[in-house]
Amino acid sequence: MRLPASLTRIIGVANVVVITVAIIGLSLLPDEPRPHARPDDAAEVGAGPRQSSPSAGSPPSPSPVGQPPGVVSTPEFARQVRANEAGLVPVLMYHRITARRRASIDRTPTQLREELERLAKEGYVPITAGEFVAGDIRVPAGRFPVVLTFDDGHPSHFALDAAGNPAPGTAVAVMQEVARKHPSFRPVATFWINKEPFGLRDRPSQTVAVRWLVDHGHEVANHTWSHPDLRAIKRRKVREQIVRLERLLKQLGVPASRTMALPYGSLPRGKKPARAGAWDGTRYDFAGVFLAGAEPSVSPYAKKFDRGAIQRIQSNAKKGECRKWCSDYWLDWLRKHPGERYVSDGDPDRISIPEKLRGNIDAKRGRQVIAY
Repeated sequence: MRLPASLTRIIGVANVVVITVAIIGLSLLPDEPRPHARPDDAAEVGAGPRQSSPSAGSPPSPSPVGQPPGVVSTPEFARQVRANEAGLVPVLMYHRITARRRASIDRTPTQLREELERLAKEGYVPITAGEFVAGDIRVPAGRFPVVLTFDDGHPSHFALDAAGNPAPGTAVAVMQEVARKHPSFRPVATFWINKEPFGLRDRPSQTVAVRWLVDHGHEVANHTWSHPDLRAIKRRKVREQIVRLERLLKQLGVPASRTMALPYGSLPRGKKPARAGAWDGTRYDFAGVFLAGAEPSVSPYAKKFDRGAIQRIQSNAKKGECRKWCSDYWLDWLRKHPGERYVSDGDPDRISIPEKLRGNIDAKRGRQVIAY
């Protein structure tokens, strides 16, 4: 059951207000120590990705997108695995991952680990935001995609230790720990960054960090240059904010962004400047623009999928303003309403759905649909 549009808008506005207040509060806090790349890493940037041997117990790098190939879905098979690729997908939103929470949107490494382990045990498989908006959802049959997203490129998301591995306690290290315990859990996420990714100020260290993530299957993409409220600035400034970050990503050796996350979840006036535009001779065109949260996203194959305003869910417990609308609430809701959840058929070239949902799929996808 979907929420009335008016209620969704009210909840979305309230969510943005909460996030805005929390982030402004964070900006007033003293800076934390900034991680640094290892001294020999900077010298290797120009020579391409490092071919380091995985440390003992490290999970292998994830496959480019996914899981066992070769499944060809049929109506009978789709029925057997209860496939529903018109269902809802949780896109989880994280900010700082810190041992001591200073704001309501912070999560501790333990809380992150517990949530990721819950996802693994319940059959969720992570994909990136870019894969999601492309409809490139390579998840084993009978299992569920989830998109893990981290805003602001905070130092707690990623840093390398002296051995060149993700530093303990960072989001990437926690993902790898969960993948070691649950081999079916694909340790990938989307990191939307600003002008100083992961607290790093020099280009060589930034390049090492960003290329490590991309080489290990993660997505690094656009969260604007300086994190302004895009609704409060002129359209030309919106385009400048986006293009300056795109140019930084290019300097760091990252492909042009397919996705971007709106600072504070705030759409610019007219909405279009966030999705596509140009500034100072540089163009951008995103396949998906993500909000700050309220509810799961509809399937990227659905008629109602709005690429310019994709829903996310704040990671948090069912307390205070998060009694509803945050991750604990929605993961419980999806478990209790399995018919509403996206269930994969294991075949990325076909869209398997119950017959009654055929009308929900975008007509452009018609030839891919298998209904049962």
